[in-house]
Amino acid sequence: MTYAIQELVIRNVAPVDTAEITNLVAEAMQDGPVAQWLQPDLEQRRTEGPRYLEIFVEHAVRCGEVYATADAAGGQLSGVALWFPLTSPLPPPQDYERRLKEVAGDAFERACQLDTALDARHPLEPHHYLAFLAVRPGSQRRGIGSALLDRHHARLDQAGLPAYLEANHPRNRDFYLRHGYRVRSVIELPDGPSLWTMWRLPMP
Repeated sequence: MTYAIQELVIRNVAPVDTAEITNLVAEAMQDGPVAQWLQPDLEQRRTEGPRYLEIFVEHAVRCGEVYATADAAGGQLSGVALWFPLTSPLPPPQDYERRLKEVAGDAFERACQLDTALDARHPLEPHHYLAFLAVRPGSQRRGIGSALLDRHHARLDQAGLPAYLEANHPRNRDFYLRHGYRVRSVIELPDGPSLWTMWRLPMP
């Protein structure tokens, strides 16, 4: 099956519906090491996880840039990348603390620890931040993630801008290394997994 890569400027689509993007990200991330650290209970994670992720998806739709893939027949989304252009200040997600308390449940304290750890290592110089790159489990290893990265990297290279992300698994870290990223530092979450902060300089 072939996949057509297309840019979806979702915030210009009416009506805006973030549900499909949120469900895709949740499906791809729900059993990852950070998700399991945030909420060890599987049932709670699958119930609360999409509501937690929806905060960031809505923020990307409002303030960022969203790319997605669909199969050639125009079916459901198979991959999505959520970028934030941090070349000027961006507002935080709307009502973030209140919404986080509502959706995180007993994972609220760890969600705050995660935010603090990520904020402490986030670079201050202008760059684009890859918040999420998610591919449905059944569609992985088909080049979708690479295609999504290449699409935005081409724009960054033309503009002379670097990119930044956090990798949450050695497999993901190695994937980004192959796409020109380099490890800047390692975040050790309390009693949890490692995160690799990664930086990509623009290519000539």
